[in-house]
Amino acid sequence: MHSTDTDAGSWTTAARIYNSTVAAWAISAAWELGALDELHDRGFLDTAEFAARHDLDPAATLGMFRGLTSVGIVHRDGTRITPAEPFAEIHRTRSLFHWLVRGNGELFQQMPSVLRNENRFGSFYRRDAVAISRACKEISAFCYDPWFWPAVDGLGFVPQVTADLGCGSGERLMQILRRHPGTRAVGIDIAGESLKVAEADAVEAGLATRISFVEADMLTMEPRPEFAEVELLTCFMAGHDFWPREQCVATLTRLRRLFPRVRRFLLGDATRSVGVADQDTRVFTLGFEVAHDLMDTFMPTVGDWESVFAEGGWDLRRKHTIDMVANEVIFELEPR
Repeated sequence: MHSTDTDAGSWTTAARIYNSTVAAWAISAAWELGALDELHDRGFLDTAEFAARHDLDPAATLGMFRGLTSVGIVHRDGTRITPAEPFAEIHRTRSLFHWLVRGNGELFQQMPSVLRNENRFGSFYRRDAVAISRACKEISAFCYDPWFWPAVDGLGFVPQVTADLGCGSGERLMQILRRHPGTRAVGIDIAGESLKVAEADAVEAGLATRISFVEADMLTMEPRPEFAEVELLTCFMAGHDFWPREQCVATLTRLRRLFPRVRRFLLGDATRSVGVADQDTRVFTLGFEVAHDLMDTFMPTVGDWESVFAEGGWDLRRKHTIDMVANEVIFELEPR
């Protein structure tokens, strides 16, 4: 019989990392099930009552909240849950956790396989496009919108037709349509599952007659009649898919031809961190960069982006530096 004098109770670093991993999944689940919003709005909930009301298993629901309690996000007294001091921060950043564990959970789960060069070809990983779209909808609201709308208001014109590359949920376009009743919109995304959700949301919002959706790869899509009328082109949290450099220049050049009447191109994205120690990376940055390394997707720096615009046929009019969770920036581009 194997014996050891090691005290497992001394493994505090391991326990902290292990429990934090469980908590990350619990944060995502609690958001998706409405528990985080209920705690935020009411200030308390009872896990047994919450489980009964939502037709959830009571023991598993309590387990989800134990995950939150283990890292100090909430207090638990039996089945009664109340927010702890860090809860407000977690409630605000919940979509970042959802992007990681729901949207990219399988990618990280398959890390040993994905790392092997013999497997890195074709469709060698899978992600949940709907979960990513939901997370990005909220991430965009607090990471990009405070800078996006001043940029739109400063264009000097109201676009008659707007197109969004990698539109996901379509929320950005629907916001533009609400602001400008005379504008029409085209959403373009490679993920058909996300577009189904976007189409349903557009119907519910009463905007279905002013917006259309195209399932296409923005790197290879063909010209379409509706593209010819676009005056404002946007692309948020998807521009890194243009890269590497040669492909990016070619894509920027193709966009000029696909959208011949475009007057401005607002390109917003996270960028590769530079000169930051691994242990000092902020929430989201490490997950975002490692995920794209796993997917063999080149993540450009701000300098990388600035080096391709002229060659791709665009002038950089303004640069809006955000730098909130992943070195975000919005480039305001004009056709040369």
